[in-house]
Amino acid sequence: VSFSAIDSALSSLKNCQSYINSGMDVATQVALDLVESFNDEEDVNNMEKVMLEYATMDRELNHYIKAFEETINQVKREKPENLPDLENLAREKFLEMESLYSDSDLQRNEKYMYFKEQLKEMKKQYHGNDTIEQIDEDIAVTRSQMNFICPITQVTMKMPVRNKVCGHIYEEDAILEIIQTQKQKKKQVRCPKMGCSHVDVKGSDLVRDEILKRLIDSQKKQ
Repeated sequence: VSFSAIDSALSSLKNCQSYINSGMDVATQVALDLVESFNDEEDVNNMEKVMLEYATMDRELNHYIKAFEETINQVKREKPENLPDLENLAREKFLEMESLYSDSDLQRNEKYMYFKEQLKEMKKQYHGNDTIEQIDEDIAVTRSQMNFICPITQVTMKMPVRNKVCGHIYEEDAILEIIQTQKQKKKQVRCPKMGCSHVDVKGSDLVRDEILKRLIDSQKKQ
């Protein structure tokens, strides 16, 4: 058995994860479009089912990769005279991992949680009143003044990202550039929002704020 061939196969499987992530991003965008255009609630619910299917695939793929990696490492460590059936060993490990989880665990998938959060915000924005026009203009103006301007660039954001730790929002490129620069200096990044005490901003803590982006784009069109 060629271990390099197995490594190559595992590498291909890991590439599949990026396709799953892209699929979840697209499903989120479609669901937000449906809410924005006041489509039938059933259509939105169907997108949630799609998200859960993706979350299932993501979990199974993670477990399958982990099971194979553990099996290969075990065989390399033990160096048995007769090579065991790697596929069966990996399958046993995979089934053992899967048995520890239930369907309710899928709802803790990070992208699914983000989907639910963005959907909730979008519904609040567009369905809080009977029509979009009834949203209080003063609130909209205040929100734009507070949230549309990046604390780093001091201009209206194009792709806002929210820090999951402190909740502050920045222009994606601007904050990532600061993180990269400070990383090279082996220094932590303090949140650029004035008065914030968070002193270790990480790229992994940033999530795109699709609702805010849509509000910014909407304001530009006006």
